[in-house]
Amino acid sequence: MADNTFPVEAGHILMFARSVGDPNPVYADAEQAAKTEVGGIIAPPTFVQASAQFNPDYFLRPKIGQPWFGSGREPTGLVAPAAGAAGGSGASGRGGGRSGGVGLHAEQHYEYHRPVRPGDVLTPTTAPGKTWERTGRSGLLQFSESVTEYRGADGELVVTARSVGVLTTRPAPADEAKGAGQ
Repeated sequence: MADNTFPVEAGHILMFARSVGDPNPVYADAEQAAKTEVGGIIAPPTFVQASAQFNPDYFLRPKIGQPWFGSGREPTGLVAPAAGAAGGSGASGRGGGRSGGVGLHAEQHYEYHRPVRPGDVLTPTTAPGKTWERTGRSGLLQFSESVTEYRGADGELVVTARSVGVLTTRPAPADEAKGAGQ
């Protein structure tokens, strides 16, 4: 599914770099950045995650006039969206899954095919990736990956982001009984 376009602006890059505490002049000072191997201002490594705020359906984006779920544990009293609800580039490992599961963000990977620069207009497209299961100390762990490709206006692949979510489920009743007797 294609999300909305993501216009990259120098001020946006500067504010993002400040918000993550990265003072590297290549993110803010055009004169200094021009003297480096990248030849101009570029965005910090995790910058494309900010594209979620350009997606009106991103589940953590506040919506004017609507109660906001937010990023904390039910800060507004709203119930978390179900796993797989519309999102940005995050995996579908959010809360609300079967067996009383709790969703967690497990991993994030970025592959840059070229630097992101001011003036770029990126279009993210997110698709499901691999899924797998493992048994952990707390029960079954269900992993799901989502892959977001960020393409420039010319269709060039600029960044590939892979996000892995994990849904933790409670052990089966027989497993709980075994664990209680140990």
